[in-house]
Amino acid sequence: MSTMNLTRRQLFAAGLGLGGAFALAACSPASSDPAPSAEPEDVTVRVASLKGPTTIGLVSMMDQTSGIPEADSSQDDEKSDSSAGDGVSYQYAISASPDEVLPQVISGSVDIALVPSNAAAVLYNKTKGGVQTIDVNTLGVLSVVTGDASVTDFEALAGKTVYVSGKGASPEYTLNYLLGKAGISDKVSVEWKSEHEEVAAVLANDANAVGILPEPFATATIAKNPVVSSVVSLTDVWKRYVDDGSQFVMGVTVVRSDFAKDHPEVVRDFLQRHAASVDAVNDDPEAAAKLVVKAGIVAKEPIAKKAIPGCNVVCLTGTQMKDALEGYLQVLFDADPTSVGGYMPADDFYYLGE
Repeated sequence: MSTMNLTRRQLFAAGLGLGGAFALAACSPASSDPAPSAEPEDVTVRVASLKGPTTIGLVSMMDQTSGIPEADSSQDDEKSDSSAGDGVSYQYAISASPDEVLPQVISGSVDIALVPSNAAAVLYNKTKGGVQTIDVNTLGVLSVVTGDASVTDFEALAGKTVYVSGKGASPEYTLNYLLGKAGISDKVSVEWKSEHEEVAAVLANDANAVGILPEPFATATIAKNPVVSSVVSLTDVWKRYVDDGSQFVMGVTVVRSDFAKDHPEVVRDFLQRHAASVDAVNDDPEAAAKLVVKAGIVAKEPIAKKAIPGCNVVCLTGTQMKDALEGYLQVLFDADPTSVGGYMPADDFYYLGE
């Protein structure tokens, strides 16, 4: 763990490596970004990501620029470093936990990282503005899973016991916020489990139980227990109740501020490639599933193919990124300021181009 004292509570992922929704979208970099320079830079970009949805949208880019690294691969792995053209090369590493990635960003051994949204805010505060968010890469991946035919919408959770993991972190704060918006906070009994496997076990023993699970875990659970299904996406619930432009944001991409200042053309190159990669994954889940399995994110291609549409991989940049993320971080801050590092990030946290 870093000397910056990143606590496990602050680093708890917003369900990443886990659960999703349906409104898939991709984007191009913000229009205020600079045009490509006439003289290409000779730069190796060190990219870190997590074993989950944040990396799913990146797999096509990985495959095209250097090949898919194995999960938990070292940043020093020469095989994961090759030219992407125009003097820019990319080196990738996939880690199992934010605990492994965030200290590398702080130390400067990683230039770009795909991390939980709240962890990005924690990084910003810990480094006193040393990182900026360049895109939103994953929207909400949590959904209600049950075999209870009476649960047809979020409001139908009233009078039910809901099993979920993530107490004291983003999943709890998001669920509480949405229950409040729906006016059913006092009508739902939430039973917290320590692991997603425990929620799946409850559903396996009682198909009429109601659980909340993340992707791709939800798809894998349904494959083993076809009596249950995913009936409500929390991302859809957020969109229905919240009209301030914010979204349920699970994952973002951050860059070291010094790197962005020194290499704006490289940041633009990354964003263009990332957007194209997200398009490729969403347009052809079957082809992407092979890469997702190769990266060690999901064990089997059929599960990966079914899970991808619910993983909500996106590439939102510019003001759309800021609007989507700022409102979500405010919800987390209002629930527990430490979840975003103690303070709401200032405007320079959002990279809108130079």
